[in-house]
Amino acid sequence: MKEFMFIFKAPYYEDLNLSAQEAESNMYKWINWVKQLRSEGVYVEGRPLMKGGKIVSGKNAVATDGPFAESKELVGGYFIVKANNIEEAIKLTRGYPDFDINGSIEVREVMVVPKPAEA
Repeated sequence: MKEFMFIFKAPYYEDLNLSAQEAESNMYKWINWVKQLRSEGVYVEGRPLMKGGKIVSGKNAVATDGPFAESKELVGGYFIVKANNIEEAIKLTRGYPDFDINGSIEVREVMVVPKPAEA
């Protein structure tokens, strides 16, 4: 099986002014989705990302603030899942809880990099 990365793009829950009950309900949806993927044997790992960060770019590796506040699509986290092909990986996105808040998932195959020979 190949590995695919799900890159989650959606507003942060605190920016949506969700009630504590709504935020908790969404978190249970995430937990249940991960449980489902694990039970199918396709979940490898995943983590949410903290808000904010830096963008480093250019020959001199200049760091600037980012991601930018005006962006409506913030990367909020990622999963690595196993699937035979991208169509199968896309089917695994069906449990994504944030489709309801206009979230999206970028699905990308993870490149296999051979390990360097040990000296």
